[in-house]
Amino acid sequence: MSYSNKLSGNVYWVGVNDRETELFENLWPLPNGISYNSYLLVDEKVVLVDTVKIDYQEDYLEKIMELTNDRPIDYLIINHMEPDHSGSIKELLRLFPEMKIIGNSKTTGFLKGFYGIEDNIMEVTNNDTLDVGEKTLEFHITPMVHWPETMMTYLQEDNIIFSGDVFGSFGAIKGSIFDDEIDLEFYEDEIMRYFSNIVGKYSPIAAKHIKSLSDLEIDIVATTHGPVWRNNPQYIIDKYLSMSTFNAEEGAVVVYGTMYGNTKKIAEEAAAGLSAAGIKEVKLYDASKTDKSYLISDIWKYKGAILASCSYNNELFPPMLSLVEALENRGIQKRYFGFIGTYSWSGGALKRLEQFADNCNINLVEPKVENQYAPTNKNLKKAFNLGKKVGEKIKGGKTN
Repeated sequence: MSYSNKLSGNVYWVGVNDRETELFENLWPLPNGISYNSYLLVDEKVVLVDTVKIDYQEDYLEKIMELTNDRPIDYLIINHMEPDHSGSIKELLRLFPEMKIIGNSKTTGFLKGFYGIEDNIMEVTNNDTLDVGEKTLEFHITPMVHWPETMMTYLQEDNIIFSGDVFGSFGAIKGSIFDDEIDLEFYEDEIMRYFSNIVGKYSPIAAKHIKSLSDLEIDIVATTHGPVWRNNPQYIIDKYLSMSTFNAEEGAVVVYGTMYGNTKKIAEEAAAGLSAAGIKEVKLYDASKTDKSYLISDIWKYKGAILASCSYNNELFPPMLSLVEALENRGIQKRYFGFIGTYSWSGGALKRLEQFADNCNINLVEPKVENQYAPTNKNLKKAFNLGKKVGEKIKGGKTN
């Protein structure tokens, strides 16, 4: 066990890195892998906080055994029951049959349903504490961030918050686990992509629970995915609060769905209009070529977005429809949007984009552009003006 994995005098990271799985939740690409973080407290009692995905339990158990000198695990705290964090519970119980599992009232149903476990469970409620020797653990129940049983555990004497998936990130650990010993620029976009895709739907609830931590003195944020924040824990707390309240940076995303390139031409004019308005951060994406997770992430990141789609079977082009439905599901808001619809023999794209505007609390910028057949000079100019107006709105200040 590397000394660099010690969080404090008797608290250790015993997590693992997954560089093999291609899709997180079998949905979201993992080009840079992901970590499953677990933590061990060795006091009068030995306490484990969360486990790891079952595929990695052999490496995981070796780390634990090295630190405990064959002492049994007394308590296993389960902050989150998703199998990437609970997958090793059954093996731990086989090795340590007297181990008590700590969770809340919702945890018990998941334990029974996933693993058939009904015994040795200690149920805690909000602000309950547990003395394990010289250390005291305090439990904070945070339902629906992003499952109903989620909670956080606070180590009082060390000011460490074991936060579960909150404050997490895609990206496996490369060397050190600590924020002051790694290239944080690598994680910037992966934090945003993780939040917007995994937690984003529950943003109002996340914001509420993050704010509830304000009374705690937090020196270390120990999440279940990504870096451990010890140098500047307030950074990740503030970033998550900002994302969960839909704050955004100056910039815009143009996403187009096209079959034969006509919609692309109009989208490019809209992007040119954004630049003409002084927007330097302009991202232009083909929805058929860029995974939806990156599109959602950048739309979450920036103040403006222009969606351009051809019609397909009287609907949006399928990759664009998937994106729009994902944004609706997450309740995207406080953004300036512009819409472009194209068609040859039957419309539908623009109508569906207008429904999206009705379903979400966004700021729709006129003019909407609709083009039949090849793009006309008139509509190319309208697209440019739309981009310029979206850019001017972005430059103009706050969204509603």
